[in-house]
Amino acid sequence: MRILLAEDETAIRDNLKLNLELEGYEVVAVANGKKALECFQSQHFDLLLLDVMMPELDGFALTEQVRLNNLEIPILLLTAKDMSHDRVMGLKKGADDYLTKPFNLEELMLRVSKLLKRSQRVKGEALETYEFGNNRINFETFEAENFRGEKLHLTRKECMLLKLLIERKNEVVSRNQILQSVWGYDVYPSTRTIDNFILAFRKYFEEDARAPRYFHSIRGIGYKFTL
Repeated sequence: MRILLAEDETAIRDNLKLNLELEGYEVVAVANGKKALECFQSQHFDLLLLDVMMPELDGFALTEQVRLNNLEIPILLLTAKDMSHDRVMGLKKGADDYLTKPFNLEELMLRVSKLLKRSQRVKGEALETYEFGNNRINFETFEAENFRGEKLHLTRKECMLLKLLIERKNEVVSRNQILQSVWGYDVYPSTRTIDNFILAFRKYFEEDARAPRYFHSIRGIGYKFTL
């Protein structure tokens, strides 16, 4: 497992690198967000461990840039700010978890391990095709066949949203995360657009669209795919 660590404080960076390596991880450690982005774009990593307050490119901006091209890699933010709006900001930007400094080293290692295990589980399930309730989706060809035996030709955005919900099955995915992950950094349609996609999924894949089994709207929060 390869971890990209971005932390501008030398003592913290060296200590984290040493302890992560003692846990058996391969660690690439850099001192700023710009260098971290360059490494991410040129190498493979299984997890990003990012300080929020960094020179040149902070952790929030770096997370945004990563999510433009990769929706799956786990991102854990380290922040010296214990303000709820900062934590919410990090999650909105696409981070999977956060930890406030000063942190307990054992807790950090547990969170890293948990994120990596979840990521590996998702990778094992995120195949070229996915089946549920006699529905079959091919994410490579954008084709699907539903429980009625009907052939469907999905749009790229439909496939991206389906994949995001399925990868986070049984978890609520916020509207902001969907908009940022599927539509991109600065191209936000109205939230009604997502509602229409969910309605379409129910029409395609639910036996009773009025009593959905798989695709749920969570009022005021987001959406959830359940099995």
